[in-house]
Amino acid sequence: MKNIVIGTAGHIDHGKTTLIKALTGRETDTLAEEKKRGISINLGFTYFDLPSKKRAGIVDVPGHEKFIKNMLAGASGLDMVLFVIGADEGVMPQTIEHLDILKFLNVKNGIIVLTKCDTVDEEFIELVKEDVIEKVKGTFLEDADIIEVDSISKRGIDKLINKIDEISKDIEDNDISSPARLNIDRVFSVKGFGTVITGTLTEGKISVEDDLMLYPSNIETKIRSIQVHGENVNTAYAGQRTAINISNVKVEDLKRGDVLGAKNSLEESMMLDVKISIVNHSNKSLKHWDRLRLYHGTKEILCRAVPLDKEIINSSEDGYVQLRLEESIVAKKGDKFVIRSYSPMETIGGGTIIDTNPKKHKKFDTNVINSLKIKEKGELKDILEEYLKKNTEIYPSKKEIMAYIGENEENVDKALQELINMDKAICINSMYMHINKYETLKSKSVDLLTKYHKSYRLRNGMVKEEFRSKVEGKFKTKEMDLLIDKLSKEKVVKVNDNLISLYEFEVRLNSKQLEIKNTIKNQLNSSMNKSENILTIDGICNKNKFYEEVLESMIGQEVEQLDEKHVIDKELYETLKNNLINYLKENKEITLGEYRDLLNSSRKNCVILLENFDRNKITKRKENSRVLF
Repeated sequence: MKNIVIGTAGHIDHGKTTLIKALTGRETDTLAEEKKRGISINLGFTYFDLPSKKRAGIVDVPGHEKFIKNMLAGASGLDMVLFVIGADEGVMPQTIEHLDILKFLNVKNGIIVLTKCDTVDEEFIELVKEDVIEKVKGTFLEDADIIEVDSISKRGIDKLINKIDEISKDIEDNDISSPARLNIDRVFSVKGFGTVITGTLTEGKISVEDDLMLYPSNIETKIRSIQVHGENVNTAYAGQRTAINISNVKVEDLKRGDVLGAKNSLEESMMLDVKISIVNHSNKSLKHWDRLRLYHGTKEILCRAVPLDKEIINSSEDGYVQLRLEESIVAKKGDKFVIRSYSPMETIGGGTIIDTNPKKHKKFDTNVINSLKIKEKGELKDILEEYLKKNTEIYPSKKEIMAYIGENEENVDKALQELINMDKAICINSMYMHINKYETLKSKSVDLLTKYHKSYRLRNGMVKEEFRSKVEGKFKTKEMDLLIDKLSKEKVVKVNDNLISLYEFEVRLNSKQLEIKNTIKNQLNSSMNKSENILTIDGICNKNKFYEEVLESMIGQEVEQLDEKHVIDKELYETLKNNLINYLKENKEITLGEYRDLLNSSRKNCVILLENFDRNKITKRKENSRVLF
């Protein structure tokens, strides 16, 4: 059964609650104070079934100006609004303010309902209708039907129900593919069940036994049971009003404005970049550092405004603004909001969230404004590219990108792949970076190795670990290996064992250096068949810097450096390594004594070799033995 959520809006005492009772047979004013004073204070909820068998949930919002924040909490996530105007009074102040709020929250469907029509004559009704038509020009209600009703006599109620049913056929299905998100509007405890929250599920779906998270407290919770309009269900879908019994959370740990959502799908923020429009029927304006009340979802937050593209945003104008919040918020790009002045509390505007994770901006920064325009209007891939461009000091994972963007995994995957195919982004071990950042790392690599080769002309290259720490210390070995592999494929660098050099670099020896090289090779060759086949660097070079330079040029080629002091013939090293690997494959482990007997060598010689194999992850120690890594 398809569900829609309908909200009421309009001035106090224009008959919203009575209209709902006429539609559903139920009373939504349940508080003693509401019944005593005859006005709605808190949100009221009920439902009824339409002729087409669709179920319509109804949110009854208070009309009094003192309870506008309660009205805002109820207006979040509406599919349709019944815009109620009393025929005996016509358009009043809260009528206009509610209309502004609905416009800023992007409510698209509505019916204008003239109530109390039995209390006035037809001529007066026509005058009221003319005024209403004038007031709703340029809004989503401009072409809306005006239906005359009287909730006591039930005049026009059937016509209204049929019109609701007709409009409901064209209401788009809500997005159930995005991560689940529900803005909490009530929290209470039910004896024998525990904590219950209610709200309209704005995105995704929630099922019994789902593990979800409460924001901004980041408390993990499990769904015990779900009710939609008083009936137990296994799954609730976007667009449905729900009551959810959750575990592991006390009532006092939650409040209206908190959010229930998929794990790691939302991020807290203390700043928002937004596009704000100011109401067009008053002298309201927005200037630097105005203190405001921000209404987002079911939450009210105090904040300061920093207009970015103009000094003052006047009535009927719009502009880019950074909101500096006084407490954290969880929101997504594209979310709608309303702003009211701090005091006196009046609705002055609203708009759309563009960035939930901005840096602090200066006013009139052209780059910032251009970036916001891209984020506001661009496709998902454009928004992602801008995000990667901005976040050059981190390498976000897909999970972090999804939390920022607020899109489902399939769409994010597609957009990221588009950027990669267009050579605008690259992926390194599940971390993403903009191509500009990669080019910076490439340039840094070339500069680093160029200087290194100038300083050490006879070295075959820089040790990988040193290269990693100087190019990007945030990378682990695996990430750096992938970066080096990409640079190697592009013929920027080349890799020789554990050494990195520029792709075109080669060691060139003069005749004197070639003589020294031959001398060193003879020493290595003469040691190959001896039990003590490891030589010391001091023993070969005798602190002669020319010998030291030539020996460095041979490392990675003819020579394997075992540690800071010892070297061995490269060919012999590979033979010893492979022999040990084969031995361990057959025998599983080897002790130092066994290895000494195997090589017929000294204990010192064997320790140097085994410790080198350990460092290179060929072997690893297991108590007093070595096993394959």
